[in-house]
Formats: sequence, structure tokens, C-alpha cells
Amino acid sequence: MIELKGLSKIYTSGKGVKVTALNGVSLSLPERGMVFVIGKSGSGKSTLLNILGMLDKFDGGDMLVDGRSVKEFSEKESDAYRSSRVGFVFQEYDLLEDYTVRSNVELALDLLGECSASGKVDAVLKTVELDGLQDRKPKELSGGQKQRVAIARAAVKNPSLLLCDEPTGSLDSATGHSIFVLLKKLSKTGLVVVVTHDERAAEEFGDRVLRLNDGIIVSDIGVGEQPHTKAMAIDEKKCSLSFKNTFRLGAGYLKKRPVRLTLTIILCLITFVMMGVADA
Repeated sequence: MIELKGLSKIYTSGKGVKVTALNGVSLSLPERGMVFVIGKSGSGKSTLLNILGMLDKFDGGDMLVDGRSVKEFSEKESDAYRSSRVGFVFQEYDLLEDYTVRSNVELALDLLGECSASGKVDAVLKTVELDGLQDRKPKELSGGQKQRVAIARAAVKNPSLLLCDEPTGSLDSATGHSIFVLLKKLSKTGLVVVVTHDERAAEEFGDRVLRLNDGIIVSDIGVGEQPHTKAMAIDEKKCSLSFKNTFRLGAGYLKKRPVRLTLTIILCLITFVMMGVADA
């Protein structure tokens, strides 16, 4: 269970102007269900989502995960929390174009050191209704199918928290509705938090709807908590890609931007040589 206590976040613009994104937000989130966060642009929705996923730090207050303050988390624990306990789905699909559907999903497991879990990948692709499309590449998919791949990539880790930032923002209404149906299905076994401007979807699918305005929760409809289960331990295992995928990603970048990467390598070599000469 996640609990926020008086959470605040302040950004400073390039001109030195301070902007309060969150102002004393306090709430408890259940372990299962679908929670919508709505509000106008600049109300603090995405900031709240980023803090829940520990992609951003807060300036005041506290966030507790299973009763423990995230301020006590070591760097490895924070990394493990993001990698294993949280799944992220964004408006942009962020798929690797040179990878197949299967490879894009497997990448999430590879990061956790699960290199041979093809059965797990096939099961989650079936759940998101992409069975039979494992060998297609993103350019061969529709927008809705790409978003389903992104959801599968997040869900294959069996995260306890799935964070979705405008997951249907670039989709038509019919396709967006099908995505919400899928997320609702996933919310039966874990907590799904969705940031959206689609108030109709929030009313139809939300077990709980939070409305933010100027960094403050102005309404909280459908408050209800699921029974608390045994707290999950944070594994401090370091998450990293296998050599195979690291090499493949590097080679793909070289293929797309050979000049930039070559210049970067040359500059790094020159820097190392100059540092060695200066040290000698």
C-alpha cells in the first residue's frame, strides 16, 4: 500500500520563478483497483504520477510504501522499486522499432535477469489480445496495437503498481475505450493509476477518481481500500540489461546516427589520452 503525507513539489523555472506542482497532497492508495487522476493541464497530475513511480523527488512531506518511508530507501532499493514493482505506460509508446513485439516485451524481463521466460511473454501477449503478432515490428502495428505492446511490456513484470500517463491521448475514441477495458482487467490483480483528461472514461471505469487543481486534491470520489496483504520486500538486486541487448541497442544507435556516435567516441578517446598525458 502507498500512502502520501503532505506531499509537496516545487519547480523553479529558468527565470527563477517558483511553481508549486503539488501542495500538501495526502492520500492512501489501495493495493488493487483503478484510480483516475483528472484535472486541467498544469494541475500536477503528471508530477504526482512521477513521484508515485519514483521518477521524481518531492520537496516536502513523505511517501510510504508498505509503511516504510521512501526516504529510507537505498539507491539500489529505489532502482529495484522502479524496475520490479512499478510498470509505466505513457502516451508515446516508446517501442524499439528494430525489435519485434516479443523482443520489446522480453526487454523488460531481461532487465530483471529473466532471460528465458518466453512462456510468460506469450501469456501476457494473449492477455492484451496480441496473440499471433509476436514476430511483427512496431511499424506493422496500429496505434492501439502499439499501446497494447507497451502495456504488455509493463505488465509482464507482474508489477503491483501500473502507472499510465495519458495512455489513450493519441488514439481514437473506440481504440481508447478498448485500452481502458484492458487496463480495467489488469486492475483486478493490482493497482492501476491513470492520468487522463477523459472524464467520461474516469466515470465509466474508475473505482476512484481524484481531481487535482493547482496541486491540490479538490475532490476524491469512490474512496475505498482493499484488504491489506503481506508487504513485499524490496529486492536490492541490481537491474541491468544483458550483454546481448546492450550490444544490440548500441549497434542500432550506430546504424541510425553513425556520425554522431563516431564523433562521440573520438572525443572520448581524445579526452582519455589528454587526461593520461596530464597525469603522466
